[in-house]
Amino acid sequence: MKPVSSHPMKKAATPGIELVALASTAALKFILMDWLQWRSVFIAGACLFWLVYILLQNRSTNKLHLWGFKSSGFKQTLLFLAPIVLLCIVVSMLYASFRNKLYFTWHLLPILILYPLWGIIQQFLMLGIISQNLHTLFNKHVNRYVVILLVSTLFSLIHYPDYFLMLFSFLLEIVFISVYFKWKNLWAIGITHGWIATFILFYVSDRHLWLELFAGY
Repeated sequence: MKPVSSHPMKKAATPGIELVALASTAALKFILMDWLQWRSVFIAGACLFWLVYILLQNRSTNKLHLWGFKSSGFKQTLLFLAPIVLLCIVVSMLYASFRNKLYFTWHLLPILILYPLWGIIQQFLMLGIISQNLHTLFNKHVNRYVVILLVSTLFSLIHYPDYFLMLFSFLLEIVFISVYFKWKNLWAIGITHGWIATFILFYVSDRHLWLELFAGY
């Protein structure tokens, strides 16, 4: 099995610093989102922090292409993931219908636009930061399937204590990282992440994301 491939960089960021920043983000997720219920504060803060980091890193090392912020591979990735998106939407709506909870609200429309932005950031952290740094930390000799398993497990743990979401996220991330290794396009993966999560959370987990984000305003 070949090791995970990598592209040369002008100046590699220190893996330890990135992983500490990511671990801090995860810790703040459990504190701000799960404990204090400040979802909008955490999401806005995390997006702003990592967006600034992305822009600063790209300015000094031109890493956007390396991470997967590129146009190539977008169509292939989206077409590959489209059947999975459709399947998740149909199954989630059928599940809601079976429970007599199938209904539509206009709040879904802005969430379908906003959640992909959050999905892009999440997948940047999982794929661009963790998978790349695992590759670096293991000196480029780690089996690709080990990286897939580790990243998917970490993404699953972030969704604790919702056991359904933990299992679903684990399986979905296996698909995402496998596609990422093939075409390496974060745009398409983040968008599909957002669309799938919108329907799964609303129709399966009974979570009204719009109210969760803006009910206190």
